[in-house]
Amino acid sequence: MKVADFLAQDLKRRGISHVFELVGGMITFLLDSIQQQTDIRIVSVHHEQGAAFAAEGWARMAGVPGVAFATSGPGATNLLTGIGSCYFDSIPAVFITGQVNRHEQKGDRAIRQLGFQETDIVAMAKPITKAAWQVKDAAAFPDLLQRAFALAAEGRPGPVLLDIPMDVQRAEITATDIRTTSKIATAPTAVDPAGRQQFLDRLNLALLRAERPMILAGGGIRAAQAQTAFLQFAERTGLPVVSSLLAVDIIPFGHPLHVGMIGSYGNRWANLSLGAADLLIVLGSRLDVRQTGAMTEAFKAGKVIFHVDAEAGEINNRITGCVPWVEHLGAFLDAANEDRREPQGRTAWHQQIAQLRLQFPDTAELKGLKGINPNQFMHELAQQSARASAFVVDVGQHQMWAAQSLEIGRAQRFLTSGGMGAMGFALPAAIGAAFAAAKPVVLIAGDGGFQCNIQELQTIVRNRLPIKLVVVNNRTHGMVRQFQQSYFHERYQSTLVGYDAPDFARVAEAYGITARTVSDPSDVAEHLQWLWADPLAPQLLQVMIDTFANVYPKIAFGQPNTSMEPDFKPLAMEGT
Repeated sequence: MKVADFLAQDLKRRGISHVFELVGGMITFLLDSIQQQTDIRIVSVHHEQGAAFAAEGWARMAGVPGVAFATSGPGATNLLTGIGSCYFDSIPAVFITGQVNRHEQKGDRAIRQLGFQETDIVAMAKPITKAAWQVKDAAAFPDLLQRAFALAAEGRPGPVLLDIPMDVQRAEITATDIRTTSKIATAPTAVDPAGRQQFLDRLNLALLRAERPMILAGGGIRAAQAQTAFLQFAERTGLPVVSSLLAVDIIPFGHPLHVGMIGSYGNRWANLSLGAADLLIVLGSRLDVRQTGAMTEAFKAGKVIFHVDAEAGEINNRITGCVPWVEHLGAFLDAANEDRREPQGRTAWHQQIAQLRLQFPDTAELKGLKGINPNQFMHELAQQSARASAFVVDVGQHQMWAAQSLEIGRAQRFLTSGGMGAMGFALPAAIGAAFAAAKPVVLIAGDGGFQCNIQELQTIVRNRLPIKLVVVNNRTHGMVRQFQQSYFHERYQSTLVGYDAPDFARVAEAYGITARTVSDPSDVAEHLQWLWADPLAPQLLQVMIDTFANVYPKIAFGQPNTSMEPDFKPLAMEGT
């Protein structure tokens, strides 16, 4: 059979139900084989970046690698932002690009290009993939495809890219070539059980001595598909749980151990509680500057830190002196949960955290704000969105208000772009998530990010997807405007000056999506009821917010993570 036919049938065998693409000449053989030989849903989007983000959203919800296709040249390069997003946030995906025929490639010639749209996407993608290969020999393709899917999912997940020249796509491969597949998956790294037990014994001894222990849950828990084991571990130990941005959904909002999000824009009570902890168990978190603040010594002062991660390089990197253990979190948590010791009661510690939450509610951070309070709105949105399978959130101020205040249910997900921080993520990612979940999805975007991939509204309409679109419109690039307010003496170039946004309700209606706008707090409840009147219909709600609403709290840069704006002022300009 042809390589293209083998690819189609192999995707089907793997249970891949959807692939995402924008058609181009160099992938027509591949798409034709998928369409002719399988019932895989080919989802055509309107920009390759949208295809990449849709594959990411699908992978996050489905728990298996997402797949996106792009043609050579600009099609392939347009995938790169989405590829990087998968790499930084540990999302398994296989990206497949078409390439010009092998005889049209420049090879070692001292020229820039030989074939039309010839582009060395492999070299470009290597720094942001687990592997990137061009298929130079058709007979090697079955093995490379097997390796790509195995590598994407094993260990710390991430993206793999396969670049397939057109003449390879239509080349014939034999049954012998095909039978060599399914033997390439690499076994998980071996772990010393005795070493793990010593780590657990040391951790249990530290827990016996600690008065204010806490768990910091990171995105690595989801990457390891270990959320069930994690919740069992938290309940077994009875420890309060704070989370990073990518783990906002790791423990339900109403769970008695749920504290909140920590970090640069974390809940004030969560940052203060973290500062007061004397023992911290870090599970799958990088402890980057947005989680700890710039003052690393202040972050670790007065506490013992145990850090578990799948990658050794992520431990004792910025925050040194941690007790390390390197292992896949699923395997570690399964082993830790075999310990049946009763948890210690720490009523005073839990009461201290509860008091901080009462003292510093998220809805009171924006004092004197006119109009709709974004934190209050997020609470109300979540309360009306019990039928949503996921909240897919773009990048900007609305992202932080959502992470601070959404009431995530037990079966709901929170998807956002963390490490890449890519505006334009949410709209196509929500498309992928909706296909994977086959249930309604809530999209939350700001006016700036929504315009980055606004063309994908047509993809929603064409596929009749049950996506509830919430556009938080403050008529500015709010996160950067807040940065300019702090450090540029309120010079608002390109955030207010030189920037504007359309009426998104009218734009949605032009695409055939019913839409409304709300600006009065007293009308929010009515509009949210309208949003969910038909759970399966795509609808857009534009929420007007004060242009000068800031996200608070915010760690005052150059100060400890317990010193937050607006009560404290930054001592240095942020570098990230």
